[in-house]
Amino acid sequence: MYSRDPFNLRKSTAPSAFTLLQNAATKTIESGSQAIESTKQALQDTDMSFAVPRNIPNFENAQRRFEDNVWGKFTGNEKGLPMYKDKPANYGGRSGRPWLRRKRNLGLLVLLVFGFFYWVGWLGRGRVKDDGYKIVSDDKGNWGIVGGSKGGKIDWESRKEAVKDAFLLSWKGYEAHGWGYDEYHPVSRTGRYMAQPNGLGWIIVDALDTMMLMNLTQELKHAREWISTTLSYEKDQDVNTFETTIRMLGGLLAAHYLQDVLPGMKPENGNEEDLYLEKAADLADRLIGAYDSPSGVPWASVVLKTGKGVASHADGGASSTAEATTLQLEMKYLAFLTGEEHYWDKAEKVMEVVDSNGAKDGLVPIFIYADKGTFRGSEIRLGSRGDSYYEYLIKQYLQTQKQEPIYLEMWDETLAGVKKHLLAYSKDSHFTVLGERQSGLDGPLTPKVDHLVCFMPGTIALAATGGLTLTEARKSSSWGKKQEEDMELARELMKTCMGMYFVTPTGLAGEITHFLLEDPPKMYHDKILSSAELDPAEDADWKTDFIIKPADSHNLQRPETVESLFYMWRITGDEIYREWGWQMFESFVRYTIVENGGGFTSVNDVMRIPPPSRDNMESFWLAETLKYFYLLFGPDDVLPLNDIVLNTEAHPLPRFNPSKKRFKTGWKRIPRDEKGNLIRDESTVEKTANSA
Repeated sequence: MYSRDPFNLRKSTAPSAFTLLQNAATKTIESGSQAIESTKQALQDTDMSFAVPRNIPNFENAQRRFEDNVWGKFTGNEKGLPMYKDKPANYGGRSGRPWLRRKRNLGLLVLLVFGFFYWVGWLGRGRVKDDGYKIVSDDKGNWGIVGGSKGGKIDWESRKEAVKDAFLLSWKGYEAHGWGYDEYHPVSRTGRYMAQPNGLGWIIVDALDTMMLMNLTQELKHAREWISTTLSYEKDQDVNTFETTIRMLGGLLAAHYLQDVLPGMKPENGNEEDLYLEKAADLADRLIGAYDSPSGVPWASVVLKTGKGVASHADGGASSTAEATTLQLEMKYLAFLTGEEHYWDKAEKVMEVVDSNGAKDGLVPIFIYADKGTFRGSEIRLGSRGDSYYEYLIKQYLQTQKQEPIYLEMWDETLAGVKKHLLAYSKDSHFTVLGERQSGLDGPLTPKVDHLVCFMPGTIALAATGGLTLTEARKSSSWGKKQEEDMELARELMKTCMGMYFVTPTGLAGEITHFLLEDPPKMYHDKILSSAELDPAEDADWKTDFIIKPADSHNLQRPETVESLFYMWRITGDEIYREWGWQMFESFVRYTIVENGGGFTSVNDVMRIPPPSRDNMESFWLAETLKYFYLLFGPDDVLPLNDIVLNTEAHPLPRFNPSKKRFKTGWKRIPRDEKGNLIRDESTVEKTANSA
């Protein structure tokens, strides 16, 4: 069975529902009728229900033995940090915690008492709806979190606490079996350092601000002690510039920020207040070497000990465009904190070089050479290797309190280009599909949507309102037809992303979804259409437009869809986004929880029940996915969107006025003609040649 406080970490005068149920069951032996009334009242007070899960995994099957064999080939000496955030992956757990380690007969007695109450109708057969709080457990002690309501009304506070419990289960599994490791395998309960000695605390640093938001002070103290005593970047190891920036640098900066704005987060010793900032500056001083390329576009990797940039070992040596242009929020905020201008200048230079390539309609190819500063190939997509370039355009504008309109101009150009070239409608149900142009803008549209693309609905809504609620934004003199159209586009793309979840038996999206289109496709720029309703019926007609191929059916615990649900809820106030988020959370708990307290895992096939596990718990499960669920179900005054920006790893950074530190945009865009081509005069050509 599962208690609301499975780790006995919360101080509360009120006993948990499980404690009440357990006490009542014990009393049954002593005084039958009195115990019945006590248990009945406890269940009425908490509105909980019990169900034995139907998806207990079989760890002896052939698929499991196959996975063990695959993972057995890892030596633990592989180099390189994980790059799951930006790149689709095809790499290969499920878990639970023993429930209080009591004798089995007590558990059976609890089940009998509960079953009796249900049978006589005291729990109201038929009352257990999707919004009821369900505790799922079996006689082996496997449990899961599924639900939350009070008196028929959805209890969002209870649901928020369920997310905290999922985080705690994940963290406790890592703490017990993988502490300090950069990679954690919850099924085998092992891990791996990706830099010696002692690793980089990849998972620890990434989870800091989530623990702060959840007020998990005991866990935070343990993490902080590790960072203070063990974390060192003096390692002769090349790391991915982008991943290290968004997870490690972003995590440290967010923790530094939140300890000042959240009560009780500052260390007791005032001399330790700058620990996170000092570690961030140390790391940034090593990462800055990646920017020392001939063009100013950062190398894909950097050796931490020497600060030497390293070209990509793949893709012809080219860097990912998204990776090169998703460093700016972190470096600019660090510049503002420290007054060190070179952080600002290095990050800003990248944007100038990328924009000076003159990509048509704001849509950039997904690779760029760090040595030359020019694009490699012509493939356009908002999925892997392209996604967060677009995200950081509007977020740079918002981060510096709208003091850099150049980035708003670039965002507006991009969104217009997306509407013109990339948006089509699925064949029968007219879902809005944000596809790819794999042969450039003159090539055909490919109806392939990475899960990574699902950051876009929330980002469009954020750009339209600036972080204000829709009601507030509509009062602004700048609100008009374009903003209304953008909000409707955000709603439709949100439906498409949720359809990617609802179309599978597990309720979890695959890594990539394809769509059926007309031939030629119906395009957004020709006519705006509305999509079908997301009818949950198994044989609903709309589902035929969605295609999940076997190679794409894995789920990596990605956050992009719940990220957009969070923005859509905060901005529109439409409760459907919270309800969709809860259904998604239920699916994650039901099908990705690991036995024996390991945590949660990514899975191999969302089209199978139960899905085979991959024995890997991503750091962004803690840093992003669970954080967005927690914020989605929580109050709106936590991290108000008009005060902060969230980096692409969901690390909150404050908005600031750069002029207070005499920072400003140090570059101007090369003019374009009416066809979007660059207008270069002699001085522009000379300046570009010198910078290269």
